Amino acid sequence: MDSSSLNLEILKKYNFANHLRREGITLKRKPLTTLQINLGKKCNQACHHCHVDAGPKRTEQMDQKTAERVIAILKNSPSVGVIDITGGAPELNPNFQFLVTEAKMLERHVMDRCNLTILLEKGQENLAEFLAENEVEIVASLPCYSSENVDAQRGRGVFERSIKGLQELNQLGYGKPESGLVINLVYNPIGGTLPPPQASLETEYKNRLKAQFGIEFNNLFTITNMPISRFASQLYRNDQLDNYMNLLVDAFNPSTVDDLMCRSLISVGWQGNFYDCDFNQMLEMEVPGMQKTLWSVNSIQHFQDNAIAIGSHCFGCAAGSGSSCGGTLS
Repeated sequence: MDSSSLNLEILKKYNFANHLRREGITLKRKPLTTLQINLGKKCNQACHHCHVDAGPKRTEQMDQKTAERVIAILKNSPSVGVIDITGGAPELNPNFQFLVTEAKMLERHVMDRCNLTILLEKGQENLAEFLAENEVEIVASLPCYSSENVDAQRGRGVFERSIKGLQELNQLGYGKPESGLVINLVYNPIGGTLPPPQASLETEYKNRLKAQFGIEFNNLFTITNMPISRFASQLYRNDQLDNYMNLLVDAFNPSTVDDLMCRSLISVGWQGNFYDCDFNQMLEMEVPGMQKTLWSVNSIQHFQDNAIAIGSHCFGCAAGSGSSCGGTLS
């Protein structure tokens, strides 16, 4: 079964909207503070859990005209203080540095969702210095502190290269007390389980990485794997998809809903279309109402108080302690 058909089957079988109704919850957007920009699907890795289906052979990339329109919209959106840049490997997009420097000129806080190994790729020799000079907050994927688990999920040799990337960033001041350069690591489970408690796992990460490699970082974010795209296909092939979905549904926690990231974030894709989150973007679930693009609005405030498109994958964000781009919610 292809990923599109599989995503539709899951949407029909598990109904997130019913759970919200039973709890008397209406999911509407709060004031928008974050613009997430997906620069495309091109990546130097092809991870098993990737909800973007990104990889080295993908060619989808945001072009210069669209990147310039992002900045024009940002100028008209004063409430948006955070720019969250993702991909694929967003740094592979030729407009990445343009977006960073322009957003910094507008005095916005910039985050880069970095896979660490990109720092060692040919043509990216000055990337780490660029990020440090612009005080870009780095959110770096590292699903474990052992090579066996990381390489099983992300590819052979990825752990070693990730460690080298972290050490390079540490040398520039990232993760060091009082440097002002923030690097947060991201953990997601290897398979169909919920993440362990974030605080205790952060302590374990810090102890292990410091002792073995001399690495320091600021925070650890634990994120639940979303049952879409590549990860859903993997579960389906292993006859584990229903088990995983039932795990998420049984762990539904209504107290997480108030802080779901879709309430204060809007996502724009590489073609310039708006979505309620990066996961909805991968499922091509556009914001409710008529189609919205960068060229049909003048400000991000256009989406404030709007309804939010939801589906069965939303159970992933509302299970257990909750999950967001910034880790657990409760």
